[in-house]
Amino acid sequence: MVFDWLPVVLGLTSACLFAIGAHFQHIGLVDVHARAGTAISISSAALFYWMLSPFLLDPSYFFKSAVFIFVLVGVFRPSLSANFSVAATKFLGPTLSSTLSSTSPLFGAALGVWWLGEAFTLQIALGTFGIVAAIVVLSLGKPQNVSTDWPLWALALPVAAAFIRSLAHVFSKIGMEDIPDPYFAGLVGFTVSAVITVAALGVGPKAPPVIWTNSGPRWFAAAGIMFGSAIMSLNTALLHGSITIVVPVVALSPIFSMVLSIFVFKRERLTARSIIAVLIVVPSVIFITLS
Repeated sequence: MVFDWLPVVLGLTSACLFAIGAHFQHIGLVDVHARAGTAISISSAALFYWMLSPFLLDPSYFFKSAVFIFVLVGVFRPSLSANFSVAATKFLGPTLSSTLSSTSPLFGAALGVWWLGEAFTLQIALGTFGIVAAIVVLSLGKPQNVSTDWPLWALALPVAAAFIRSLAHVFSKIGMEDIPDPYFAGLVGFTVSAVITVAALGVGPKAPPVIWTNSGPRWFAAAGIMFGSAIMSLNTALLHGSITIVVPVVALSPIFSMVLSIFVFKRERLTARSIIAVLIVVPSVIFITLS
């Protein structure tokens, strides 16, 4: 049997790039407010894509109807999903929020089977639930100092963020059936998200002004480039692979984040929970790859 490793490798690459970007954002938050930082990172990703346009852009794609699908993706991801995630962390704290967000592979599998008619084999099922379990184990191991006096509806915030991300994956794959260009899908999506996110800065409480001479904005800009590259890799994986395979693999980003935090950024120590999570993840990815 010949296995198609490309979607899995691209999914793992995407997960790693998302994790690197998250750490860059964490550093940037020292100098920049979260809302302003999100706008900087999304705008930087859009600028990164436009800088590549002389080499990668096919202008004829703008005249195809599928471009509206990518516009819709940009409305939801990352502009809306990021705001839900930030609100979830604010109300629920990082542990409960990240645990509920780990349902993303389950939504991805359900949408892939129901909407796209993809196969959900026993190997994919075992791998998907294994990855979710590993993320839950890892999340529950993180201490947090957060009030438990939060509204019940706040539980829907991280779940909604997970669902929106999965839905965006499905729309991206559908759009690329007519426009098979991962770069173009990311260009349109990030451009729309950048416009929405920057415009949203004028709504609601005003964020503190950005001091551009500090290092924070540069870290958020670097995060945007990482996220832009991650979406490019993710879209390529979706173009060549199924939702039920790619989405669970991309959901491994917290595992990569843990590894980077321990060995590169030195923010965490290696614990029994970390080892257990890795021991669950490795066979889970193998199950998905061999499906």
